[in-house]
Amino acid sequence: MSRSDVFAAIESGMLSVQGINNTVIRANKVLEAHETGFLLADASAGQTMITLPKASQVMDVRIQRVDNSANALLVYAANGEKIKFHTHLRPEGYPFCMVLGGGDFWHLRSDGAGNWLLLDRMDNTPLGRVVFETSTALNPGGWSIPNARLLARGDWPWLWDHAQQSGMLVNEAQRVGMEGGWTRGDGVTTFRIPELRGEFLRSLDEGRGADPARVAGSYQLASLVHGEIVDAVSSFRRMQNMKPKYFDGPDTNEVVAVSTTSASATTQTLAANSVYFGAVRPRNIACPSRIKLI
Repeated sequence: MSRSDVFAAIESGMLSVQGINNTVIRANKVLEAHETGFLLADASAGQTMITLPKASQVMDVRIQRVDNSANALLVYAANGEKIKFHTHLRPEGYPFCMVLGGGDFWHLRSDGAGNWLLLDRMDNTPLGRVVFETSTALNPGGWSIPNARLLARGDWPWLWDHAQQSGMLVNEAQRVGMEGGWTRGDGVTTFRIPELRGEFLRSLDEGRGADPARVAGSYQLASLVHGEIVDAVSSFRRMQNMKPKYFDGPDTNEVVAVSTTSASATTQTLAANSVYFGAVRPRNIACPSRIKLI
């Protein structure tokens, strides 16, 4: 049992002894100091905002979500106060946090000096982490699809801080070719998350020299089979783990020149407007990708 679960059990027992029921919060609510402890919230009717009491004394509050709707459940500190999370991005913390998905919870403790400290939460995976899933449903705890959608900077201030400090942030006009990075959106109020759907991911070179020209978040075209076409393509067709695909277009690509008389292959650059054949990919499984947004 985690520390937060122990505290929640103790607080729930104390509330029962006092005769106070944990009525589910279903609408915007400003909490009083005596209303802290273990709280349940339901945002299925629409966006819901819970405001914490002034952090002028030591208090614990654990807010757990019971619905699994897409509506936002926001937990705000009192005016001028902060919730200290993702302090590696912003040391003073943020004025609010989000509780995302059914069962998600945040356990906070006030320091008596105007701040709420994060003790525990359902999912502590680092912000911005990308993972593969075996379900098309979104797991609770702050996950979403890396689908290049625009977000408001004011709605996701911690994520905007992460994007600015990522080394992978470009202007919106530079997005083509940098789909794996973040963009500045309209340059004022929005920003865009990465687009990873339908793509293979490759480890960044970072000084090794195997792929030295790459920039973090940059897009790379396929390697193409080129040379003695008939024998090369028929050979690839016979390989169970390869699936040839044919292109005829203007892109400049990395080319693997195949020879039927030699076991060797060379790499060269295919000129623009050339005809090329046989881009290959290994057998693969399409798993949904997810990105941690809070």
